[in-house]
Amino acid sequence: MLRWYQARLASRPLLTQSVTTAVLFATGDSIAQQAVEKVGAENHNFKRTGRMALYGGAVFGPAATVWFRFLQNKVRLRNPNAEILARVAVDQTVFSTTNMFCFLSSMAIMEGSDPKEKLKKTYWTALQKNWMLWPFVQLINFKFVPLQHRVFVVNIISIGKLPHRIDFGAQWPASLDLC
Repeated sequence: MLRWYQARLASRPLLTQSVTTAVLFATGDSIAQQAVEKVGAENHNFKRTGRMALYGGAVFGPAATVWFRFLQNKVRLRNPNAEILARVAVDQTVFSTTNMFCFLSSMAIMEGSDPKEKLKKTYWTALQKNWMLWPFVQLINFKFVPLQHRVFVVNIISIGKLPHRIDFGAQWPASLDLC
């Protein structure tokens, strides 16, 4: 299975990472609903899980794949440690803020609510929570993880972060961590 996945990553990286991200966004949302929110199988919100999968596969997976490649190729410094820090800084100021905006807006639109209101209510709080973890994760990700596995690492860390969402409540979907 691992060889098959590695071969797909080598031959079709964008498609492979997009599909993987869709599956993991749906998995993260399902775990959030069942293990954190404890809604039970009969009350599982499959539309929400579908929205997460759609965003993961159509937006985040492709965007993160291209973004990480861009950082790898364009953020180049003579000092390797300074280069890693620069990538983290650019990632957290450009991609993280933009992705949070896109995620919250997209979810609001797909839910049939007002994107402006959703952004006003949740953007800054979500971004602050994001910055409490992701700069450190990305520091390790950019330093030690090969480029083709970075999106996968971000997806897995997001699922592993589920217990930290309890204090934010149901407004903190699994894929919100993927910023």
